[in-house]
Amino acid sequence: MAESPQHPEIFDSLPYYDDDLQKYPELKAKVDRELARQPKPPSTLHPRVPPPFELFAKNPLLRAELERVESHQPFPTLDTLRYSLPPPISSPGTDEEWQSALQNARAQLEHQRIRQTNLTLMQNYGPNAWRIHNYLLEETAKQTEKALEDLKNLTVEVNRDRKNNQNVVIQDRLGKQLTSLETQWTELISSVLQIEMANVALDAEIEDLNRREVELAEM
Repeated sequence: MAESPQHPEIFDSLPYYDDDLQKYPELKAKVDRELARQPKPPSTLHPRVPPPFELFAKNPLLRAELERVESHQPFPTLDTLRYSLPPPISSPGTDEEWQSALQNARAQLEHQRIRQTNLTLMQNYGPNAWRIHNYLLEETAKQTEKALEDLKNLTVEVNRDRKNNQNVVIQDRLGKQLTSLETQWTELISSVLQIEMANVALDAEIEDLNRREVELAEM
């Protein structure tokens, strides 16, 4: 059975410790130019991403209203003609026209009666209903604001823990290792450059020896 590591692995970026991009603006400019050279991400979604959900697929009225809102079209004006009492078109008017006007008048009268009933119910029960509704809205708003404040505090606490972890734990446990690796990388690069310079000097010396050999052979 393999032994568990002494320290857990850290899968996190190190913005508070590895801040070379903030210290060296020219380095950040190089990174930005390199990122700009990278190919753009594909415009199509991944095959495993589900297709967009179609709202109100079985309700054409609501779907049409949604399309109207999405296209920023104005709300259609109300048809006020049905709230008027037009007389018959002809004079003195046919029986059918007077019958239609009479039916319209009865419908308007029933409409006004229902409105009066609704106004009476609103006067009797509306204030208390609105008070209860407003109370529920206020309680919901308070709970939402509290949840938002708790989430903000949690976010601040997480960022504070990350900063402390990177400034203290990583500097003590991994900072020296990162610095050592960076120093080792610099020394290796310097060694490679020295080897390349020595190779250039050797090539020049070999070329000079070859030239002198040719001169001696000619003599």
